[in-house]
Amino acid sequence: RASLGPPHVSTRNRGKWVLFLSVLVAFAACNAPPVPLDDISIEKTFVPEQCVRAVKVGDYVRYHYIGTFPDGKKFDSSYDRGSTYNVYVGKKQLIEGMDKALVGMCVNERSLVKIPPQLAYGKKGYGDLIPPDSILHFDVLLLDVWNPEDGVQIKTYHTPSVCTRKVEVSDYVRYHYNGTLLDGTLFDSSHTRMRTYDTYVGIGWLIAGMDQGLLGMCVGERRFITMPPSLGYGENGDGSDIPGQASLVFDVVLLDLHNPRDGITVTNQIVPDSCTRKSVSGDFIRYHYNGSLLDGTFFDSSYSRNHTYDTYVGLGYVIAGMDQGLIGICVGEKRTITIPPHLAYGEEGTGSKIPGSAVLVFDVHIIDFHNPSDITEITVTKKAEDCEKKTKKGDFVKYHYNASLMDGTAIDSTYNYGKTYNIVLGANQVVPGMETGLMDMCVGEKRHLIIPPHLAYGERGVTGEVPGSAVLVFDVELISVEEGLPEGYMFIWNEDVSPDLFSEMDKDNNKLVEPSEFTDYIMRQVNEGKGRLAPGFDPYRIIDNMFFNQDRNGDGKITEAEFKLKADESASHDEL
Repeated sequence: RASLGPPHVSTRNRGKWVLFLSVLVAFAACNAPPVPLDDISIEKTFVPEQCVRAVKVGDYVRYHYIGTFPDGKKFDSSYDRGSTYNVYVGKKQLIEGMDKALVGMCVNERSLVKIPPQLAYGKKGYGDLIPPDSILHFDVLLLDVWNPEDGVQIKTYHTPSVCTRKVEVSDYVRYHYNGTLLDGTLFDSSHTRMRTYDTYVGIGWLIAGMDQGLLGMCVGERRFITMPPSLGYGENGDGSDIPGQASLVFDVVLLDLHNPRDGITVTNQIVPDSCTRKSVSGDFIRYHYNGSLLDGTFFDSSYSRNHTYDTYVGLGYVIAGMDQGLIGICVGEKRTITIPPHLAYGEEGTGSKIPGSAVLVFDVHIIDFHNPSDITEITVTKKAEDCEKKTKKGDFVKYHYNASLMDGTAIDSTYNYGKTYNIVLGANQVVPGMETGLMDMCVGEKRHLIIPPHLAYGERGVTGEVPGSAVLVFDVELISVEEGLPEGYMFIWNEDVSPDLFSEMDKDNNKLVEPSEFTDYIMRQVNEGKGRLAPGFDPYRIIDNMFFNQDRNGDGKITEAEFKLKADESASHDEL
């Protein structure tokens, strides 16, 4: 039967026997002489979560260390000198034990390395600093590793969904960055300065590694650009925050990209089905827009002000790129206009909203446009079946209309009120464009009128109804026409004038015609069809005006002498 302990030891005492043996082993170990090291011993005291790269033979490393003897006495430290130890690994530039210990280490890894004399300074030691046959302990922290054959390393960690263009040599870019050493030590950041870094790429304005690392980037892309010192700041560093022989890591986000040869770019065009006219230089345009930077940062919007942007195009009233981008556009069209800085706000920008050298993106929607030379545009949409008379100046007309803006926004409609709109043509009772649009029209005819603002409500518009500088659209239907009087007349006789006109007015025979007598007489002539007042006006105001013209001395009464004198005047005409 197999035994778990020495012979003749009962199971009951077996545990005591095991404990006794353990004590003996421990005692022997404490009193044994030190075991000499045959090789290096490495105890990793800190291992980073990620190890992108481990040291290989032939690599160049930068590390800190503290050197002590086994009793803890310090003999050397890079910290005390305020500088890392920089050296090639595996090229006999180090003691053999350290050459071996560094291989396989990762940046930010920390190890306690024990090196026997034969792999350190041996029987000779090192002057007065290290006695012969010394075991050496090194507390090592690896900070940097690169190889002379290294180039720029790029790791993209965010790619935009849309990339219409990538960075090329001689492009001008705007980007943010965080710059760190390989161990993560921050040495610079554009974010802390709250200003992008703006520069040309590929023509020597940057360190070589950044010149290479930015090529091929898209706006909105984020990438890590890692470069060896030969493509960074070399053996001497920058004299401040970047030590010599340091690898550099830049966390970059590209915000803007253009080339000095660029012109504007027009994309995302939505053109209405009906486009009878396109804008030309000299037109006045009303449009809405959203303005953003190339990375999508919003800076302005006409929508937020609830007011279109109104301007002439092609005449230098807006930035050059917008002047170009608004030419050849239709009413109702939507388009995206991308403008390089030399056609926008240049190197200076506008201060807080638009940074210097910024590419601008405008999403525009054309509401309307016109030219100062435009006249009312008349399109007959329905002809009258019979047309005996056409409207002319002085006629009293009744019509229905629907009014809207060029983008279809309704303004007003007589149909909503259930009654016509009534005016005297040529009496300045409507905007000039409507006067023109109603001339030479037949009852039953329908017209589509497009009236430019200088023939409508001008730059001011009508508060709450018609925007300033708005082109108006009217769909009109002529309902009735009452022929007006000859130009300049407010009353005419349909029959021959009585030779005893004054006596007929002077009902009380007191040789004076008072206002009531005058009014009663004229209204009687109209009612009997012997005379006619101008249609569309207040008849009593017309009669009052006629009375005032006869009452030469303004005493409120007309004498026979005043009546005859007025009749004998050499005026071109006289109502009576």
